[in-house]
Amino acid sequence: MQKKSTLLGPAKGGARVTISDVAIALDLTKSTVSRALNGYSDISQSTQLRVKRMAEQMNYRPLSHAQAIKTGRTRALGLVLQLADHDAQRPFLAEFLAGLSTGATQEGYTLTVASADCDAHVVETIKTLIRDRKADGFILPRTMVQDARVTLLRDADVPFVLFGRQEDETDCSWFDVRGEDAMRDAVLHLARLGHRRIAFINSGRGYYYARLREQGYLNGLLQAGLAVDPAIMAGGAVTVEDGVAASGLLLRQKNAPTAIVCAVDQVALGTYRAAAERGLVIGRDLSVIGYDGIKEGTHAHPPLSTFQVDSKAAGIALASLLIRRVRGEPAETLRTTVAATFVDRGSTGPVPHT
Repeated sequence: MQKKSTLLGPAKGGARVTISDVAIALDLTKSTVSRALNGYSDISQSTQLRVKRMAEQMNYRPLSHAQAIKTGRTRALGLVLQLADHDAQRPFLAEFLAGLSTGATQEGYTLTVASADCDAHVVETIKTLIRDRKADGFILPRTMVQDARVTLLRDADVPFVLFGRQEDETDCSWFDVRGEDAMRDAVLHLARLGHRRIAFINSGRGYYYARLREQGYLNGLLQAGLAVDPAIMAGGAVTVEDGVAASGLLLRQKNAPTAIVCAVDQVALGTYRAAAERGLVIGRDLSVIGYDGIKEGTHAHPPLSTFQVDSKAAGIALASLLIRRVRGEPAETLRTTVAATFVDRGSTGPVPHT
């Protein structure tokens, strides 16, 4: 029977394993072990990996309060949710939080989540978390054109990462899904099916992503050789009810669109209702494409064609980027965008013959 290493497991007598124990096991200095565990760039990746593996094998856990005093870090990532958002309670939020938590845990960080009921309260809550040293940095979901959170964190010199982008890129790191490419590809997909009157229903213009998605729609028209018609462009829609209202106006036009691209799935589902009220069959009389990939879209009749976003993967990526930012990597080197995945279901079809 192989003898179990005395270097692994708890220290003698059940005492807590210390950083000194890990250092002795690896024949390294305490300083090197500490810097390796905290991801400092002056410690090689191979040494960091070796130290982290040994710490895990020995069940070493740093005392969070002592570490915060020594390093000035809490090893916590902050997130303040705006509960008044139209989709704050949606299922993808759970996936997003799971991703953030997973990404934080992988690096020995925790996630501090707070909530607020309005934009002003969000800013005040972030100020409180900074003052009380409850987080080393913040994830900012759904960035705004004029974003007070960004201004606050820039001025306070506190690290942050955006789930979105900003026109002023100063000090901004981000992970984002290229919604503009999705809108362009939606138009091109419909144009290949023969559609020439392709409408667009955008989200609230205060969201920065709305600008990007509108530009993507316009780029799609340009690439397809189609004219821009402001009469079949609507905005300010984020809910199912908004979608019903906006689509109803579009479909009442004398030269109504044969296809509608929606910046968010909820609005697309509202388009289903507006079409049904006029006796139109989705996928035959009217083609619809959404964006987000919410589960309700799979239960629509027919299922909604949409651009799907992996919310959990986004959360993991954001946590990783923020931790790297906290550790001192320059903001401009921490910018990642990915494509959404088109899920072609039953809500699009050839242009109807009149």
